[in-house]
Amino acid sequence: MSVDADTVRRVAHLARVAVANDEVANLQGELNAILAFVEQLAEVDVEGVDAMTSVTPIAMKMRNDDVTDGGIADAIVRNAPAQEDHFFLVPKVVE
Repeated sequence: MSVDADTVRRVAHLARVAVANDEVANLQGELNAILAFVEQLAEVDVEGVDAMTSVTPIAMKMRNDDVTDGGIADAIVRNAPAQEDHFFLVPKVVE
């Protein structure tokens, strides 16, 4: 796969990156080199290789997924400029 100048400009536009016309040729070469490397990776034989998330075998620490209110609801509502019955009062914005 080869990237042309129009594709470089389109990618730059989609990435919201300003690219000057004199930079297009350099970026074109860099993108082509990246894509060539990715094509080389596709040729690697990974048959029989287990997928891994880390180079060292580690187990993630797990915790119970308990739903709580945090136990500090009163402290949180106390920070509000206006409150009523444990709710924040906000100014009315829609008539």
